Amino acid sequence: MSCLAPLVARWAASSAAGSKRLAEVASSNPGVARVVLKKGKAQIFVTGNPMVFSGAIDRIIGRPPPKTGDLVLVTNGAEEPIAWGVYNAVSMFRVRVLQTQDEAARDPHSNFDIEKLIETRLSGALALRKALGLPSGETNVYRLVNSEGDRLSGLVVDVFDNHIVVASSAAWVEKYKTNIEETLKRLVGTKLLTWRPSVELLKEEGFECVIESEESPEEVHVLENGIAYQVSLGGQKTGFYVDQRDNRLALRSFCKDKTILDLCCYTGAFALNAAITGASRVIGIDSSKSAIDLADANISLNNIDPQVITFEKADIVQYMKAALSKGETWDVVVLDPPKLAPSRKFLEKAAIKYRNLNAMAMQLTKPGGLLMTCSCSGAVAQSQNFLSIIQEAARAAGRKAALLRVSGAGPDHPIDLAYPEGSYLTNCLLRVI
Repeated sequence: MSCLAPLVARWAASSAAGSKRLAEVASSNPGVARVVLKKGKAQIFVTGNPMVFSGAIDRIIGRPPPKTGDLVLVTNGAEEPIAWGVYNAVSMFRVRVLQTQDEAARDPHSNFDIEKLIETRLSGALALRKALGLPSGETNVYRLVNSEGDRLSGLVVDVFDNHIVVASSAAWVEKYKTNIEETLKRLVGTKLLTWRPSVELLKEEGFECVIESEESPEEVHVLENGIAYQVSLGGQKTGFYVDQRDNRLALRSFCKDKTILDLCCYTGAFALNAAITGASRVIGIDSSKSAIDLADANISLNNIDPQVITFEKADIVQYMKAALSKGETWDVVVLDPPKLAPSRKFLEKAAIKYRNLNAMAMQLTKPGGLLMTCSCSGAVAQSQNFLSIIQEAARAAGRKAALLRVSGAGPDHPIDLAYPEGSYLTNCLLRVI
């Protein structure tokens, strides 16, 4: 008998108990509709995938039919309960699963009680970050909730010292906004919270956002690995790229006495990490004036010699072309462009852009120097083609590249193994010869 047999048996028993529990709770709530999956479509949701696409659904049992934001029971083709979640009548994500049958067995108090579930999931997310040492005396900016990775699909929460920033991309999150806000404030111990709805994604969810205020976005000071940053809470993403924390720290180990070019530098985080560890010269380039203004402020905030580090507003393609025409090269080049493939249908065009950008970046890297190149496009990460694109770039540049390190986001950005689509960041360190 396989050594896994007892584990499988226990899991099956737990799942059966959870299924029974879900059926009991649903029967006591006659208004709960049942979303019946097509034959053969149930297993990935039994094992935890949170996204039920419309194409996986065979029929819906319930009169009147469920509306966006309603809780629904998800069943297999034999109408046996396997999960419950939140319904959306217009989104391609027809149901976002919040609790599977085995989770229902482990946490029966949260069955079909979304407020209790939010409390449980947010408490669990906070406990994980504390176990990871976040926050600490050196770092007080981190991700508290990473959507599907923390079993709260459509909800992202970043903490900036004593200020919480929430990024919402699902209609159910907007529906339960008040509950989420109150729970977060209580658990984190602050009254400061900024809610940032992802307008375009919410439109796809059938939810029209109302922008409540036209006030200038608040700026806060935070610490990451001992470096101070001035952050605009109205900036890109939630205001700061917390996902690159460990990669910025890794950059420090090979910058002493080196020249550094940081392309798409945003507010200067990679460049600042290079400067404080003894780089001889650091240049950061970004097309956003507001980002460059913050980057300049961060030089003063950390008492760094402005003769060592400078930031310049420029289009990176034009900047690289001009630098190549002058024969300029750097010991270390960092290339961290914005998302170039928002979905799979943009992959082909994005691959060409990534190739061209990396080819120029390699030509700007001294022979034997290092290139840290990144992609934050989930479609690229899931295609697993980024290294092939980089190899094509090396051929186009007439250079050879050796891979030294591949990484993604920090551990405060967990990825649910049942939902690998949650992976998006790829960071590659290359030696270019």
